[in-house]
Amino acid sequence: MSSHQATIQWQRQTDDFAYDTYNREHTIQFPNGQQLNASAAPEYLGNEACVDPEESLIAALSSCHMLTFLAIAAKKRYTVDSYVDAATGFLDKNDAGKFAITRIELHPTIVFSGERQPDAEGIAAIHEKAHEHCFIANSITAEVVVLP
Repeated sequence: MSSHQATIQWQRQTDDFAYDTYNREHTIQFPNGQQLNASAAPEYLGNEACVDPEESLIAALSSCHMLTFLAIAAKKRYTVDSYVDAATGFLDKNDAGKFAITRIELHPTIVFSGERQPDAEGIAAIHEKAHEHCFIANSITAEVVVLP
């Protein structure tokens, strides 16, 4: 198996540490040197110029699904030229009454080329298999739906 790391770093930048005034901005550093500026969502007093944890979760799921889709398509000898997904996550109360990302909708637009191209049923089957094998999808309880 494998392990994956990220380092989260936050430093207080306010004189006090009151809920309404402390800063939410922090950095996420990855072992390869990439760094992401992050914060809470604006609804929770975060900086809208930064990525929030909910967006990060949705991006991780979308990315994992896409990478799994591409692997399956390649193994089936389909040529994918582009894949764009406008993913949306919904924060709501779950069955336990706690706030959670309860649903993530993927809206992929995929362009194939070459002689072999899957029909709509074939594309749906690849999405189903991608969802079944996506590491992130297997790690969360949110409903994941692929929509046209």
